[in-house]
Amino acid sequence: MHKTSTTILKIFILVLLSISTHQVWAQSTTVNGKLVDAKTNAPLAYANVSVFDSNDELVTGTVTPESGVFQLQVERGEYTLRIQFISYQTVNRELIANQNKIDLGTIELSEDVNQLSEVEVVAKRPQMEMKLDKRIFNVSEDLSNIGSNAESLFDNLPSVTVDIDGNVSLRGSGNVRILIDGRPSGLVGISGGSALRQIQADQIERVEVITNPSARYEAEGNAGIINIIMKKEKKGGVNGSVSANLGYPIIGGVNSNINYRKGNVNLFGSYGITYRENFGGGYIDQQFTPDDTTAYSTYVDRERERSGISQNARFGMDYSFNESTTLTGSFLYRISDENNLSYNYYDDYDGINKDTRELVRRSVRIQNEKEDEEVLEYDLNFTKTFGDNEDHKLTADFQYRNNSEIEDSDLRNERFVMSTEQYVDSIQQQSYISEFSENILMQANYVKPLGETRSFETGWRSTLRTITNEYEVTQNVEGQEADSVLSDFTNDFIYNENIHALYAIYNSEFDKFTYQLGLRAELTDITTQLKQPVDTINARDYLNLFPSVFMTYEFNKLHTLQASYSRRFDRPRFRSLNPFSNFNDDRNIRIGNPNLNPEFTDSYEVGLVNNFSDATLYSGLYYRRTTGVAERINTVIDGVTYTQPQNLAERNSIGIENNYSHDLNDWWRLNGNLNIYYSDTYGVVNEQVFEAETFTASGRATSQMSFSNDFNVQLSAFYRAPQQTTQGTRKAFYMVDLGFSKEVLDKKGTLALNVRDLLNSRRWRTTTSGDGFYYDSEFQWRTTTVTLSFDYRINSNKRNREKGGGDYEGGGDEF
Repeated sequence: MHKTSTTILKIFILVLLSISTHQVWAQSTTVNGKLVDAKTNAPLAYANVSVFDSNDELVTGTVTPESGVFQLQVERGEYTLRIQFISYQTVNRELIANQNKIDLGTIELSEDVNQLSEVEVVAKRPQMEMKLDKRIFNVSEDLSNIGSNAESLFDNLPSVTVDIDGNVSLRGSGNVRILIDGRPSGLVGISGGSALRQIQADQIERVEVITNPSARYEAEGNAGIINIIMKKEKKGGVNGSVSANLGYPIIGGVNSNINYRKGNVNLFGSYGITYRENFGGGYIDQQFTPDDTTAYSTYVDRERERSGISQNARFGMDYSFNESTTLTGSFLYRISDENNLSYNYYDDYDGINKDTRELVRRSVRIQNEKEDEEVLEYDLNFTKTFGDNEDHKLTADFQYRNNSEIEDSDLRNERFVMSTEQYVDSIQQQSYISEFSENILMQANYVKPLGETRSFETGWRSTLRTITNEYEVTQNVEGQEADSVLSDFTNDFIYNENIHALYAIYNSEFDKFTYQLGLRAELTDITTQLKQPVDTINARDYLNLFPSVFMTYEFNKLHTLQASYSRRFDRPRFRSLNPFSNFNDDRNIRIGNPNLNPEFTDSYEVGLVNNFSDATLYSGLYYRRTTGVAERINTVIDGVTYTQPQNLAERNSIGIENNYSHDLNDWWRLNGNLNIYYSDTYGVVNEQVFEAETFTASGRATSQMSFSNDFNVQLSAFYRAPQQTTQGTRKAFYMVDLGFSKEVLDKKGTLALNVRDLLNSRRWRTTTSGDGFYYDSEFQWRTTTVTLSFDYRINSNKRNREKGGGDYEGGGDEF
């Protein structure tokens, strides 16, 4: 394994050297400026800033971000600077580039009254935007997301996958940190990834994928961070939207966003209610070859029906004391009520050969579960800018959140009587889980510009978290009045976590080179207490440093080289430490490991951004080295499979990722992503070696077409190649989505039809093998889904939303 790691490092260094040889030595001038509305002084986003030579040929250009600030780079010479924005007067300025840097200051644009009544065609926001440390996906215009939820939305993001349990992976690696508006949120809740199904895609404006986070962000999350930005209007007056959707299997819901802004006060709110049913299932074909007995096998046919209703409401207010000081308060309430019915049909055979084995026993395990969850969250944010420089800023946040979750299950085992060909009751059990979480977050951040090209940033963050989990399994015994408690599966678990962090970042740029240096220190104090069956306390604390480095070199406006390094880690969280058993399937049981240690990852990435007049291409190489890798290891004891996380030794991963976006013309846009990577994992648990070497790939392609009658069509496809694991394989996976939309009611409404998993191919297929066992399995969480949706915008048609101007604002950063 050492030889493999050395080879990977050599390849990485060679690629770094080959990319870095592409240098441009021509003298250049950097041009800075900011665009604002002449009346309101509000920044203008998505305006076109172009530079033309003496022959009126385009030299370079850019589109302003939400801040309205732009930066261009041209070779020395004389040019014309042209600024164009829909419904505003075009500005032409003479530009003499004869020095290293030119600051144009604030440029005011005035409305063109002649255009206001004529505007019909406007620029759309790009689906993907490349930033220094993240990629931004503007998902609100993606047809496949209409009427769906955040889990389905994640499945459409490049390099992101969601497995059958709702766990999110980025570039093939788990341990992804999910944030809402830059902070942890009750919208994700205790349930982790499965809670993504409760967030409606209609309420999401964009998603930020941060593959190599800087010291600014919490060090948690080896694979990176996914930040969901919720919709929030910034325009004056009353505006918002209301959407409704119906679908098959049964889906029904209503979502609304409303915003009122006047003077110094901005009120905002959202409410959504959704009912849905999912039908899924699969199989597990298990073969057992113990040393001391005859080989035998079990075939498990799994059926699942999942239904539930969820509601979430969010209300808040911004108050601006003046132009530089704002206080924001918000309240979130989420409640869900689910019913889950599952059947596991077991066929037990004598022998493992499918052609000759004989059926000796047949039974079924039925679970009828009710799952209720409630979340309350309170947020307070203070933001102050200093002077005329909006980059000189102080922010402070306070958040209190509590989650409660109850799972109440009736479990019944029935055996099949061969002579009568009927099932009869044999065992009746009940499991009850009561879980409560209380979370407090406090953080502050200060950014100080040091001249025009340098800045310093520092911040503090503390989180206090307590989770209590009471888990009881009882069994009805014939002849006894009271149910007996199964002590092996009953416990009372308490998890306490206190984390304190400080960080500092220094930014600087000169000529074509920009860099950022950061360092973060985190003190972690975790204590777990297992109160029964035996009172056991496990206390751990550790102090760690996490450096980060980001660099960019701009060859010219079309080609930019990016490189970064960061160190991150994953603490063993509550679910992994809790030794409670998942008793839904009494032959396949998941348990936690209170002795689990953190994973540490050093992540390197280098990439080249190519901007063309109608296309963008990002090609990047990344390398990750992880120590203390935690994986779920399967062990068979007396025919029962126990799955428990264990710390392995190390994992080395190297990959190449390409993101491509191309506007073929005014009505056809293509987006593609290809991620190819190699990974090797090695470890020893209980003197048994676990290792895997895999070379795999995943890719996604989307074709979006807009026709003149406001009719849109989108087709997208995803494929993931097979992948080796330490105990088996994950087989190939693919799916296709199709969507249609039509603008109605003078573009104030959108009618959309969306088909998810058109070919009904979204099936997770795996093989698992170990000492004395081999499994082949397949599972499908849901079948093909068809959704019809209608969205109506209040005081805002789609044309106005697409033209830019900062209609929506996102959240802050996590520190």
